[in-house]
Amino acid sequence: MDSSLLIDDAVSVAPKPNLKRPCCSISPDSSRILSSKSNPNPLDALLESFLELSDSSAVALDLSLDRILESRHYDSDQNDVIDRALRLGSALTEAANRSARRRASVHNAFVWALPLDLTIKVFAMLDTQSVCHAAATCSFFHKCAADPLCYSNIDLTTVVPKINNMVVSTMIQRAGKDLRSLKLGVVPCPDAASLGSSQPLVYSIRNSSDTSGFSWNDKRSRQGKESFILSRSCLAPLIADGGALGSLLRRLHLYNIDRMDNTAFGAAVSACPSLLDLEIVGLHVELRQTLESVSRSCPLIERLYFESSKTGRDDSLKLPTCNDLVTNCPSLSSLSLRGFKLHDIKVRTLVKGFRKLKYVDFSTSYSITGDFLRNLGGNAGANLLEVLILRDCMHLREAEVSRLLSAMLAGRFVYLKHLDISNREGLASDNDWSRRSFTPSFMSLGELLDERPNLCVLADFPTEGSFVEEPMTSSGVNSESDSLTSSHTSDDPLVFTSSSESSYNSDQSHPIHEESSDEVDYL
Repeated sequence: MDSSLLIDDAVSVAPKPNLKRPCCSISPDSSRILSSKSNPNPLDALLESFLELSDSSAVALDLSLDRILESRHYDSDQNDVIDRALRLGSALTEAANRSARRRASVHNAFVWALPLDLTIKVFAMLDTQSVCHAAATCSFFHKCAADPLCYSNIDLTTVVPKINNMVVSTMIQRAGKDLRSLKLGVVPCPDAASLGSSQPLVYSIRNSSDTSGFSWNDKRSRQGKESFILSRSCLAPLIADGGALGSLLRRLHLYNIDRMDNTAFGAAVSACPSLLDLEIVGLHVELRQTLESVSRSCPLIERLYFESSKTGRDDSLKLPTCNDLVTNCPSLSSLSLRGFKLHDIKVRTLVKGFRKLKYVDFSTSYSITGDFLRNLGGNAGANLLEVLILRDCMHLREAEVSRLLSAMLAGRFVYLKHLDISNREGLASDNDWSRRSFTPSFMSLGELLDERPNLCVLADFPTEGSFVEEPMTSSGVNSESDSLTSSHTSDDPLVFTSSSESSYNSDQSHPIHEESSDEVDYL
């Protein structure tokens, strides 16, 4: 084959060389840098040249500013130059502070030891106010605090009014469907809710004087105070969107919301079918309507605490309401109804009906004589009761307390560990409640404490004619914290009176307060 043909074929097969020299690739970032350098912002160039001035240029700046002022012929123009210089200096200072905060935020994100998910879990264990404070420190914490889990347990209770509806709505919206606990209102004495305490949590805004010095008698101060008051619509976010935000709420505590009424409260409770813990203090809502709302909407409830805003005047509870509550809320294990006018027949229906009941508190309730405890403590009901508080019940009889102690000595109420029968007005006599006993004598008390050393009995009574609780001593009683705390005015041993020696299961007749037509004799 001709060699010239082979050369021609090789030349035709060989790739054609690229005649242009390839350029190096330019990244977008570098292109922006080159573009910024080629086309600098005039303001950036001016600011950069200004920042290059040394600290010793203060005199030069003064002289320069004086020359500029001298070039202005009118005082108004000179004042305008000075104002512009002040505004520019202030704007430059604020810009520098913002840049410093951004750099510090970036630094915090790098030096913070925990990742995002663990930080959110830590924030979820803080109270609401602490989460808000942490969110204001840096952008990383602000991002963590924006997670709904951080607001699943909202606590906006304060000692004086500081929270309004807008704050509550914002917090509930942040929590979304992760909302599990909500506490609102004014709690003047946070420690007053301890076991056996008779100190009320009811708080009157109109009679209060907070640390800010506001007075309700001053019109201008009152307008400022109104903006920090929760109204009847503070729970409206729970009802919005078909009750989506309140559907998984487990705990709801409301304290001294002065403007809350039956309608608004009932609507809010109806949006919380998963409620387990309900605490109400100082609301202007009726007992009957409240229990009806709970009975209809909260079948899973386990704890109910209700302290009346008008002690002894709410007599709205009826037997059908008690029966419905017992039927529809079988899981209730803690019941506190403080400051209501409760007759023994209604109390007995509640205590006997709730088979899981362990905690009972009827402090400061009127009309309770103690008759409701007869034949209880065994198979008839209340056999799981661990705490019984009848503190400051005006009509509580000395004879009924004696029978209760005898029944406990006979083997009833075997799980009872805490009993409070203290009364700042003394115990009522058997036939006339106006005759008070300030030195009750319980014969089997010492024997009962010997048999049940873990039992704690509080029996504090004032001296006769005094309504001030005074510490008193009792003989033959253990003074340790896990034993009896009993007080009386006499140094004599505690003994039963002869009229109280009958069996606690006896059907001996006792006068009972007149009841409404829906009540029957249960003895």
